[in-house]
Amino acid sequence: MNGFSSLEISVVPAKQAVVAAGDHAFPWTPDRGDGSYRNPVIYADYSDPDVVRVGDVFYMVSSSFNCTPGLPLLQSHDLVNWTIIGHAVKNLPHSRYAKVQPGCGVWAPAIRFHAGKYWIFFPMPDEGIYMVTAENPAGTWSEPHLVQAGRGLIDPCPLWDDDGQAYLVHAYAASRAGIKHRLRVCPMAPDGSHLTGEGKIVFHEPERHPTIEGPKFLKRNGWYYILAPAGGVETGWQVVLRSKNIYGPYEDKIVLAQGSTAINGPHQGALVDAADGSWWFIHFQDAGVYGRVVHLQPVNWCDGWPLMGHSNGGNCGEPVLNYRNPPAIDRPLIAVPQSSDEFDSAKLGLQWQWNANHNDDWYSLSVRKNWLRLYPQPATHENLMQLPNLLLQKFPARSFTVETLFEFAPQHAGEEAGLIVGGETFATLAIERKNTDDQLVLRINGCTKFVQDNVSGPLKLFVSVKDGGLCQFGFAVRDGLVTIPQNFPAKKGKWIGAKLGLYNLKHSKHTSAGHVDVDYFRFT
Repeated sequence: MNGFSSLEISVVPAKQAVVAAGDHAFPWTPDRGDGSYRNPVIYADYSDPDVVRVGDVFYMVSSSFNCTPGLPLLQSHDLVNWTIIGHAVKNLPHSRYAKVQPGCGVWAPAIRFHAGKYWIFFPMPDEGIYMVTAENPAGTWSEPHLVQAGRGLIDPCPLWDDDGQAYLVHAYAASRAGIKHRLRVCPMAPDGSHLTGEGKIVFHEPERHPTIEGPKFLKRNGWYYILAPAGGVETGWQVVLRSKNIYGPYEDKIVLAQGSTAINGPHQGALVDAADGSWWFIHFQDAGVYGRVVHLQPVNWCDGWPLMGHSNGGNCGEPVLNYRNPPAIDRPLIAVPQSSDEFDSAKLGLQWQWNANHNDDWYSLSVRKNWLRLYPQPATHENLMQLPNLLLQKFPARSFTVETLFEFAPQHAGEEAGLIVGGETFATLAIERKNTDDQLVLRINGCTKFVQDNVSGPLKLFVSVKDGGLCQFGFAVRDGLVTIPQNFPAKKGKWIGAKLGLYNLKHSKHTSAGHVDVDYFRFT
């Protein structure tokens, strides 16, 4: 392989594409503008990615855990420049997700195109395996259909064989099933509605692969392939299994590992071909507070095995940091997933997710033109990261600043609205009605660190995130910006990166309440 030496989402001009090595600031732009790209191709938490190509367009789906809408869908023409086009699930199909369930919900999905429509199979490890379909991936998806109930069934992927028969491969969650190193293939009804038999455990080698999960099915040149990450999220490796029989026996080969690079745990993703016949592998890397960021590796087929990344002199590849762009029929505009929002659309930007199942009456984009209005919901938990009505999005780069403009209009004491950054811990910079006056309060994990009394009128708030997730909040006054001298080290959540966004809540028991209007939410 001929790699280069070592060396978000709105559209940015091509002249901004070449970014110096080591520059981690927003916007993180993978397309270098010279025919090459740098990894990660998405510096944001799109964990457990899977990709399908239809014509000359690639579609990506990722896990979303307790956040809604769930199953975000992204689109690209070259596997480098991605934009969000929708979500496959509005709310999760179980009443318990009206409350925040950290680490639960939607785990690793698989997306396929078959019989003229798109299919996504996804697991909810406490409930079972579900399926949704759509004729247009950016349009409306069917309601989730339960394919197989069962606790601990995870990471499903379908395969429709040449003879019309259908199969599903899946793994097991140790936290639910007590198993973490077995893959099962089951026969499935061709319409994807249900499994038709118990199938067979096709791989179980715990001595060499103590954890194996995230299987993806594919058939090529008469061989059945199962791609499966092994060894765990943070330090594992990518395994490929192959057999001439769908139920095995399968032989295995490690095709991608960290090696001498700084890319830990390079695995779990999609093996996909481009229109010119070249092959590529999309996978994640656990980046701590930033979540599981997305990388792209070139693939060479050798003796029937897909070898990924840069050859390290043996049969196992290492991740590349830079490489030439995959071919595209028309070179797309340089783009990154959406982030900033002026709230000038009739719908919320696709970058936003609520912290659990949500209600449409929590907000309005029509009451006040070009403003987002949030209505306060009851504060049912002291840990605000347990509240469902947080409107959040992913960290879009390693360092960035977010600025927003609030107009706070409460009706009663105990209402508050503000900025929040959170994961396992959280910090808020909020406007709060206390008695008859409003005050600005910085809290870290609920403990007050700073108070500014008697604030009024539109208020500009900001938070700066430095490399590593160190956050510092501030606000605007007539004489300029005030940076509060209190640092907050953000931490990741349960299987998910840290998030930031907006909220409005009430501590009072009054049935009536006011609102907060938000003019914009800008990343710089």
